[in-house]
Amino acid sequence: MRVACPFCDLDEEVVLENDLAFAVRDINPVTRGHMLVIPKRHVTDFFELSGDEVRGIYSLLVEAKQLIDREYAPAGFNVGVNNGRAAGQGIFHVHVHLIPRYAGDSWKREGVRKPTGIEKP
Repeated sequence: MRVACPFCDLDEEVVLENDLAFAVRDINPVTRGHMLVIPKRHVTDFFELSGDEVRGIYSLLVEAKQLIDREYAPAGFNVGVNNGRAAGQGIFHVHVHLIPRYAGDSWKREGVRKPTGIEKP
């Protein structure tokens, strides 16, 4: 039985695409221009992607960055993957966030780090 997957059954407009992956605008963007790059094959774990899929995703990340630069001229980017429930993955089909950052937006200086209550070694 096939499990429903919002990325396998996508209703959003594909912005960029190659043989192994595609990019869409995030429907709940963190900032203007936030995009997701998604492998075409249904894979739940980033580390189960093939080398070709990783290269396909990277190629689209570069293209998406160039597109966002032209459209919005952000000051920087966050690139991220939530891999596994404990890491905050909510949709269990690999997807890479490309989040433009702008001077003065609400992002904290710590990057993707967030205190967890665990002492540093």
